[in-house]
Amino acid sequence: QVQVVESGGGSVQAGGSLKLSCAASGSSYTNYCRAWFRQAPGKEREVLATIYSRAGSPYYTDSVKGRFSVTRDSAKNTIYLQMNSLEPEDTAMYYCAARNSDLPCTSRWADLRPQSFDYWGQGTQVTVSS
Repeated sequence: QVQVVESGGGSVQAGGSLKLSCAASGSSYTNYCRAWFRQAPGKEREVLATIYSRAGSPYYTDSVKGRFSVTRDSAKNTIYLQMNSLEPEDTAMYYCAARNSDLPCTSRWADLRPQSFDYWGQGTQVTVSS
């Protein structure tokens, strides 16, 4: 079974930066649509970005464009989320997710929902103070 593990969360001051990592293991199949989500208490889980494991450009939710960026290291089955200009509103549990896919990720609404992803990490907490 595929395992997904996030790391890199912590507490930062508003305006600061943080970089999260997400490693996937347990399968030789490496064609995945991978994604970053976050969920604050009392809120729905929301997608932040998606990226294909093999090629292509990331998708970003409008609210994080210009502040967050996703990169990948395909050889290590690892993706990253660089978060800059953090705000208190960014405080949430951040999750890494993936689904098997032989084609690149799409930006269709149905493909951005949490239920379209099969593999999930346990989450890493990000807290931004003012």
